[in-house]
Amino acid sequence: MRRRLLKSSLYTISLLAFLFSFTVNNRYDHNTQSNNTSINNIPAYKDPSLPIHQRVADLLSRMTLDEKIAQIQCLYEGKRHLSDDNNKFSEEKAAKLIPHGIGQIGRPFENVVLNEVGLGDYSKYQNKTPRETAEYTNAVQKFLREKTRLGIPVIFHDEALHGLVAYNATSYPQAIALSCSWDTKLLEELYSAVAEEVRSRGSHQTLSPVLDIARDARFGRIDETLGEDPFLTSRLGEAIVRGLQGREGPKIPENKVAATLKHFCAYGQPEAGSNVGPANYSEKYLRENLFYPFEYVVKNAKVKALMASYNEINGIPSHANDWLMNKVLRKEWGFGGLVVSDYMGVTELMTLHRVAESKEMAIKKSLEAGVDTEFGDIDCSKYLKQLILDSKIKMSVLDSAVARHLKLKFELGLFENPYVDPEKAEKLAENSRYKELALKAAYESVVLLKNEGNMLPLSKTAYKRIAVIGPNANKVRLGSYSGKPLSTISLVEGIREKLKGVEVLTHEGCKITKSENWYEKESKMLESLEVNMKLIKEAVAVAKRADLVILNLGGTELTAGESAPGDRLNLDLPGNQNELVEEILKTQKPVVVVLTNGQPLSLNKINDKVPAILESWYLGQMTGKAIADVLFGDVCPSGKLTMTFPRSAAQCPIYYSYKPSQRRGYIFDTTLPLYPFGYGLSYNKYEYSPVTLSSASMKKNQQIVASVKVKNQGKYVSDEIVQMYIHDKVSSSTRPVRELKGFQRVTLNPGEEKEVSFVITEDLLKFYNNDMQYVSEPGDFTVFIGGSSETQNSAEFKLID
Repeated sequence: MRRRLLKSSLYTISLLAFLFSFTVNNRYDHNTQSNNTSINNIPAYKDPSLPIHQRVADLLSRMTLDEKIAQIQCLYEGKRHLSDDNNKFSEEKAAKLIPHGIGQIGRPFENVVLNEVGLGDYSKYQNKTPRETAEYTNAVQKFLREKTRLGIPVIFHDEALHGLVAYNATSYPQAIALSCSWDTKLLEELYSAVAEEVRSRGSHQTLSPVLDIARDARFGRIDETLGEDPFLTSRLGEAIVRGLQGREGPKIPENKVAATLKHFCAYGQPEAGSNVGPANYSEKYLRENLFYPFEYVVKNAKVKALMASYNEINGIPSHANDWLMNKVLRKEWGFGGLVVSDYMGVTELMTLHRVAESKEMAIKKSLEAGVDTEFGDIDCSKYLKQLILDSKIKMSVLDSAVARHLKLKFELGLFENPYVDPEKAEKLAENSRYKELALKAAYESVVLLKNEGNMLPLSKTAYKRIAVIGPNANKVRLGSYSGKPLSTISLVEGIREKLKGVEVLTHEGCKITKSENWYEKESKMLESLEVNMKLIKEAVAVAKRADLVILNLGGTELTAGESAPGDRLNLDLPGNQNELVEEILKTQKPVVVVLTNGQPLSLNKINDKVPAILESWYLGQMTGKAIADVLFGDVCPSGKLTMTFPRSAAQCPIYYSYKPSQRRGYIFDTTLPLYPFGYGLSYNKYEYSPVTLSSASMKKNQQIVASVKVKNQGKYVSDEIVQMYIHDKVSSSTRPVRELKGFQRVTLNPGEEKEVSFVITEDLLKFYNNDMQYVSEPGDFTVFIGGSSETQNSAEFKLID
């Protein structure tokens, strides 16, 4: 078993020594004062020339117990704790609620915005412009700096899964869509832009990226993930963190933010695909699959924060899992950053998991397990003072959590400059570069699933009248955790803009849910067949007038998501969309299907009936232009699936890297997926040469190079995503039939051929053996290189001692 202890450093030694001596000498820490000053005659913690660990130790020595507890607490400003009736900062409220300061304030931009979904009574309280938000965060920081004893700034955190969740913020393609680009360079650039926009408004920490491995399409939060594969998720996650935080480290530049990996851990694979369900997996499976992306990003991108997951792992909730947080994360992986709770996750130790009989015991279990702060609102942490005074929690436990929080504030430079420029925030919201980047990302995220008879791309001149029909045709679905961008383009708008001389008709086709207002119970109820058959009849009349029908089908933010319930038992098109397709096909008009959705769909009732299917997921604010450009051939689709598409929900969980004994067969049905991982068509054909190896064997401390030549046999300039998989043919513990171990996105001109090479090292061949040792074993291996997980283009090599 790999048990790498936390490396010693000057910071660790000095902080631990300080915490020990300070706890012994100042047990309850009341009104403690320190005379430590720097050579500049100012308190050491205010001197930016000093090392961060020294500044942390000095500040911690000056803090009272109340001030320490305040630093691990959070206010959710969506409830307007510090705002007046005009949505302005209230110093009077602040003086009562946070007289000792506050560690974090959540979502100052208030994240209930879900595109066109109803806003309820919250809308009038929104900080609607970037300027207003920046002015608000500045006012809070000014109060804390000038009106609290030590002037400790606050960290504002917000959601930025695929763009800042706020008014007038850029909305990029949803995470599951971005993953289909397989483009690490793009993701680093995109999340660098996200960081700029977030920081400009006064926030410092994003609750992203999501590194949950998702292999069950019933799970409602699929759209937030990067798919089913640990290797791909780890590399995309690394790129996202580098974009958000920068590459310099350990200090975070003023145009960057602290990233937060979530949800640690095993949250994306709950029992029966049910959100927050238990994750009962062996340690071997956890380490090789669900832990792997987190471990890789912690070690290689130096992420600043992780979020504990709501679920339990083998009977222990993550928010109270000492083994997970302290032993694995901190000691083995050497993580020295902040671990935050999910919203109300500490409280749920009592209310949901029932492993704590009271809120006092919930915060005790959580803090001692290594969770440094209570996110959401101040609930369980308000009992901390009495727990410490009663010696039920050691002061050293609290000091460690506070120190990690203070460390991040120093790394963010907040003690030097906690303020932002409202004018700059306003200008950035209109930055054309963001919109161009959103469009580029949308292009790369589209996956062509089917193109029978080369129906696509469509001719721009062959059709005089086109009908765009479906519940998503005239709407821009942004997906979970989305803001309200300045502008959006629906599919209908995109096609009308592209084809000026063509009449573009449109109709809703059918409704999916009875309401699209998030706060109404009808939003979780499917529309009746009676209502929809009337709409379908109208849509058929529109289709009969057209020369071509484009059906924009799929789901909405309400048919899958975090909301309770947001998971599904049936993965067919929700509502009466299948009936809509059947009636439209009866018109004998040529039909193309565009899917807008957040999870793989089974598509059984339409897959064999329509000639062309385009998976667009949620493509962000540039949805309509991106899809129109792909449909009509101005852009060649290049995305590849990062989740396996099942034929039925009964196949779930289903994924490409299964064990040899897994797919023995079903009576009357196939075990094969509808569309496999790594799959995606193009308007081009790509020819792969046989795999060549630089050597037929390698020793454990050596490497070999696997290569192929890829030729574009089409007429479009486009990218091909070349994928390398490896299979261990015989091993002491069963291994998957193949595992992704490399990928490259390669641009090819028409007729161009390029050689693509992958370096195979011993590390790519390692796994946990039966004794839980992370090892490679000598033997025969097969390497596959091609355009999907089903490629048979292969070569073999031998690993020798």
